Amino acid sequence: QVQLQESGGGLVQAGGSLRLSCAASIATFSEYPRAWFRQAPGKEREFVAAINRSGTNTYYADSVKGRFTISRDNARNTVYLQMNSLKPEDTAVYYCCRKARTGSYYSRNVYDYWGQGTQVTVSS
Repeated sequence: QVQLQESGGGLVQAGGSLRLSCAASIATFSEYPRAWFRQAPGKEREFVAAINRSGTNTYYADSVKGRFTISRDNARNTVYLQMNSLKPEDTAVYYCCRKARTGSYYSRNVYDYWGQGTQVTVSS
């Protein structure tokens, strides 16, 4: 069964950093673009960042641009999200996913497999 497993979340003070990882259970995931979304309590799940298959193109939400960096290691079937200068408003459950449909990277509808999520909490 295909699985995506996130790790690296935790509690950090404002201004701090965290690095999230998302490992795929099968090698063919390296053939797909991947992304990170997040969902705060009482809010819709929102796009954070995405990366194409080769890692040459990346996409970011305006709210994280310049602070977060998405990358991937296809040999390890893993995608990363380096988060710097964290703010309390970054607090959310972070999910990784696979883009399997044509369409905008920013839309939830183009992603099929999702991980279980990892909690990121930023204290002020």
